[in-house]
Parts: sequence; C-alpha cells; structure tokens
Amino acid sequence: MSKRFWVEIKKWNKNLVTAALESGAHAVWVGKGLSAKVKELGIIATIAPDGDLKPGRDVLEVTVDSKRDEEKALRAPASKYVVVRTHNWKVIPLENLIAARSNLVAAVRDSKEARLALEIMECGVDGILLNTADINEIKKTGKLVQEQGEKLKLVKARITGLKQLGMGDRVCVDTVTNMKPGQGLLVGNSSSGLLLVHAENVETPYCAPRPFRVNAGGVHAYVRVPDGKTAYLADLTAGDAVLVVDKRGRTEVAYVGRSKIEKRPMLLVEAVALGQKISLILQNAETIRLTSPSGEPVSIAQLKKGDRVLAYLDEAGRHFGMKVKETITEK
Repeated sequence: MSKRFWVEIKKWNKNLVTAALESGAHAVWVGKGLSAKVKELGIIATIAPDGDLKPGRDVLEVTVDSKRDEEKALRAPASKYVVVRTHNWKVIPLENLIAARSNLVAAVRDSKEARLALEIMECGVDGILLNTADINEIKKTGKLVQEQGEKLKLVKARITGLKQLGMGDRVCVDTVTNMKPGQGLLVGNSSSGLLLVHAENVETPYCAPRPFRVNAGGVHAYVRVPDGKTAYLADLTAGDAVLVVDKRGRTEVAYVGRSKIEKRPMLLVEAVALGQKISLILQNAETIRLTSPSGEPVSIAQLKKGDRVLAYLDEAGRHFGMKVKETITEK
C-alpha cells in the first residue's frame, strides 16, 4: 500500500502549508476554521473539526505509554486511521501495532524519526504525521515517503517465441514523470505474468527520447498499478496512478498525463519464468523495448529466442483489478 504523508500545522503558517503541498503531502492537520485557508493554496485534504477528515471520527489519536494504550489502539475499527503518539519516541509499541493492524500513522518530529517508522519490521507504518516548523524537514520527509514504494521481486524470463501479428490497438502511456534508464511499466497478457516494458528514454536515429512514455502494449493488457492492483491499459486516463518499476523491483507512483490508443502492427512475445508461461502483445517497432536483467533496454526488433528479460510473477485471478481467490486459467 502507498504510504500516507500528513503534516500537522495546528497554528496557521502559510509557508509550512505551501511546503507541504509542494512536498507531496496527502493532507494537512490544521485547527478549526483553517481548512478554507489551506484550500486557497491548493487542492489537498485537511484533517480538522471542519475538514475532509475529522479527528475522533475518521482519525483516532492514541498516546502510547503502556500496554493498555497499545490495546486501545488495537481496539479501534480497522477502517479508521490511528495516529500513534509517544512522549518519548519508541520503536517497540509500533512494532507490536504494525504486526496487528493497518491504517497506522506514526506521529514524528523530523525525517530521521520518519525513516525509522517507515522501516520498522521492513514493512513500516502505513503513514507519517510530521509535526515540525522546519520547511526543510517537510521537504526531506516528503521525499523519503515518496521513496517508500512497494518492492517487487522481479525474475528472469527466457524468451521462447516471437510471432508477427496483424494490426491492433496499442496504448502509449504518457506519464507526468520522466523515467530513468532501467525503469518502465509491468505489463502482461495475463495478471499472473508481467514483463517490464522499458520507458522510451533511449536516444535513436528515428525519434527523440520521450522519458515520460511507455509504449506499453495492446488495449487488453494488464498494467501494474499501486496497492497490488492491476488495470487494463485501455482504461487508463489522465490522472490515473501507475507503478513505475526499475530493474531492482523498486517502485514509485507516477500519474498518467495522457493515454494514446492507435492502430499499429503488433507482435506477440512469449517467455517462461520459473516454469510459468508469460506473454505480451506489443507494437511491432524497433523503439519498443523490454528490459534485460542488467537494466538495459532490449529492442524487440533485436529480441530472439533464449534472451533473458525481467518479469514479475503473481497469482492469477483479478476482479476489477483486485486479487481474488478463485479457480482461473488465463491463456
């Protein structure tokens, strides 16, 4: 799940609110009557008695100084956010709570405490509530939270077949993020096996680089999006979130700026990874690339049987993009 980043600004300070907005905060916690002033500066959720999320109703606070306090936090409804505060910042209470519930937000005073909370027991808390008057700490914590994306275990897939097809509708996904070498989107004909399609950030004699773009595949294909979900490429529209993945399986959330569907000649790529078959239909063009285990882009015009590329294996079975436990076969 994507980590939440909240900033606590109970006493009005325009500069701190602006810093929170510019640092990617999902919400600011302000005093009564200040929500309207926040929204004059930008679109962002507020936590306040008159805000989008209301303390005591949507967001519960627990100060943990004893085992009894931990039990109080555990009794809170699973659907509610629980903000955990401590007088003397401690790791152990958070460890116990992380193991037992979700929607857990740690109140911290700086980016150092935020990093520790996000890395506890490897998975960390679900969110950070930062209370500081230091604009630099807001910026550092915002950057830190953005780096705490899902970590996926990529595997090597061996190419077993390449088949030229006729015309089809393919989707170019243009994001509002410039992707680096080794980054792209995980796309597949089935949700159980996805190939890492490299971003168009490679210099070629044919066209200028488009580091924000992934020429992702046919309209029918699945693409990995945040929080363990998938989406059909055909359904992506401006503002939708997709998961950018690098060669090590590190991820970051990017947002679609434009989705282009055009008729193009298509190519079926087939592979096998850990005994599991994977396939993807891509546009048949030299500028379309998969990703080698070293992170290098591999043009499908140069791809051949036996080549290795990066892939991600998952359980089969999706309903509106969410995993479901059912008997299903995808071919």
